[in-house]
Amino acid sequence: QVQLVESGGGLVQAGGSLRLSCAASARTFRSYAVAWFRQAPGKEREFVAAISWSEMMTYYADSAKGRFTISRDNARNTVYLQMNSLKPEDTAVYYCAADPYPITTATYDRDLEVWGQGALVTVSS
Repeated sequence: QVQLVESGGGLVQAGGSLRLSCAASARTFRSYAVAWFRQAPGKEREFVAAISWSEMMTYYADSAKGRFTISRDNARNTVYLQMNSLKPEDTAVYYCAADPYPITTATYDRDLEVWGQGALVTVSS
């Protein structure tokens, strides 16, 4: 059973950057697609970005395009979300999720196999 742990959240000023990490407990993670989601206070969870197991395919929500970059290091069983030009509206708890089947902008809305506990990102204005 893969377990995921997010880290790297924190407080940053608008315009700043943060890098979130999603570390997995099992080597089988290397064959999993991984996605980042976020949930702001009082709002529904929303898709942010996803990456295929091979790193060859990445997908982004419109709100993330041009500012966020998802990547992975399978040797370290870790997926990253580099967030630049952060805005106050990016404030949310960020979750990573993994699944053995592809996660795309068309297929993210389903029960993904495993989720992390979340990392809080707060962007001050």
